[in-house]
Amino acid sequence: MLRRVLISLCTLGIAAFVLYWWLTMPPSTLLALAPRTPDLANGEEVFNAGGCSSCHAVPNQPDRLKLGGGLPLASPFGTFYAPNISPDPADGIGRWSESDFVSAVLRGVSPAGAHYFPAFPYTSYGHAKVEDVRDLFAYMKTLPPVSGKPRDHDLPLPFNIRRNVGIWKLLFFDTTPFTPDPSRSAQWNRGAYLVNTFGHCAECHSPRNLLGGLIRAQRFAGGPDPEGHGFVPNITQKGLADWSESDFGYFLESGQLPDGDSVGGGMTRVIRNTSQLSAEDRAAMAAYLKSLPPVEGPPKPAKPAG
Repeated sequence: MLRRVLISLCTLGIAAFVLYWWLTMPPSTLLALAPRTPDLANGEEVFNAGGCSSCHAVPNQPDRLKLGGGLPLASPFGTFYAPNISPDPADGIGRWSESDFVSAVLRGVSPAGAHYFPAFPYTSYGHAKVEDVRDLFAYMKTLPPVSGKPRDHDLPLPFNIRRNVGIWKLLFFDTTPFTPDPSRSAQWNRGAYLVNTFGHCAECHSPRNLLGGLIRAQRFAGGPDPEGHGFVPNITQKGLADWSESDFGYFLESGQLPDGDSVGGGMTRVIRNTSQLSAEDRAAMAAYLKSLPPVEGPPKPAKPAG
């Protein structure tokens, strides 16, 4: 009897492990990409919209195009350190193929076939056009190589097991391509595309559940700063109803608020990128942001009595 029980338990354990291994298996990184002449100007625009240098520029130096990484990104799951994504062949992505890069950005999979942690906002990038990602790769190859690898992520068990990210992706990673709304203008659709893909605005401006997934019903409604620095504002019309389209556009260009104050914290790095966008793309993002319907966000914690 005991022997049968042990055999049954072993069989169930093996079956559970096989199921786990299958569910967490990263997709293939080998993508069939037809030959294409890249558009470097579009690649630069995508680079700025995506805020690549916000996280990957070497900290404490003025050149936003030195993408040697190293910026610490705190989270409830541990601290991530932005990797080197410069064209350096040893420490960066200089030896990556175009297919490697597209798989990383759109599917969150490394050239070695491992899951990237979702601190890398591929949950937004995954809706982008392949052509834009290919242009981005071509542009990034023109940037200066930077030697040196940042330190490894500082994550406790079980959050440091990359294989577990496969389960997380099943729950929270939607790779449906962005689809324009035919009832809206071309400008609005361009703004919606930039905000929801490369701009990845919802990644910071939405509350998250205990597993770190965005709470979709409160998308853009603000919430606790994932890095633990206060509260990220609600950018729907619930929070910014008094902002005009021009207010949004000027903010993306200058970082200046309608009341004359200036943005601070991590948003300053974002503005360094959006300020480099074309005026047309900033206006498109502003048109979309102004159209966001009011959504009630999580309550802010009460301030301690002074």
